[in-house]
Amino acid sequence: MIGLAIGVAVILYLVFVYNGLVKARQVTEEAWSGIDVQLKRRADLIPNLIETVKGYAAHEKSTLEEVVALRNRAQAMPQGDVAGRAAVEGALSQALGKLFALAEAYPDLKANENFAELQRTLETIEGEIQMSRRYYNGAARDLNVKVESFPSNLIANAFRFAKAGYFEIANEADRAVPSVKF
Repeated sequence: MIGLAIGVAVILYLVFVYNGLVKARQVTEEAWSGIDVQLKRRADLIPNLIETVKGYAAHEKSTLEEVVALRNRAQAMPQGDVAGRAAVEGALSQALGKLFALAEAYPDLKANENFAELQRTLETIEGEIQMSRRYYNGAARDLNVKVESFPSNLIANAFRFAKAGYFEIANEADRAVPSVKF
C-alpha cells in the first residue's frame, strides 16, 4: 500500500513538473510573439517615414538606403532566430537613430507635422518593443531555470525541452549613440 502511494506521488510529481515546463515554454513563445508584433509595427511604419524624409533630404540617400535594407533583413529573419533577429533589430535601431539625427539638419523636415507624428509613433513603438523584450527575457529566464534545475532538468531532458535564447544586443557598437557628421 505504501509502495502504491509512493508510486502515485511520483507520477503526480512528474506530471506537475512536466506541465510546469509546458507552461513556461508556452509563456516564452507568447512573449516572443509580443516582440514580433511590435517589430512588425515598427517595420510597417518605416516606409512612411522614409518617404517623408526623402522629400527633404534627398542627398542623404545612403542613410535612407541603410534603413530600408536593414528593415528588409529584419523581416526576412526566421521566426525562431532570436539572436539573429536581435542583431539585425539592434542595427536597425541605430540606423533609425541616424535618420532622426538628420532631421536636426533640416528645419523644414523637423517642423513637418507628418514627420513629427511618425517620430512620436515610432518612439511609442520603441518603448513597447523594450517592454516586450523585457517580458520575453523574463519568460526565457523562467523556462531556462526550469530546464536546468534539478530535478526538473531530468524531465526536461527526457522530453527534449530546450533553453530559450535571450533577446539581447550582442554587438557593442549597436548600443552606441549614432554619430552623424555633416
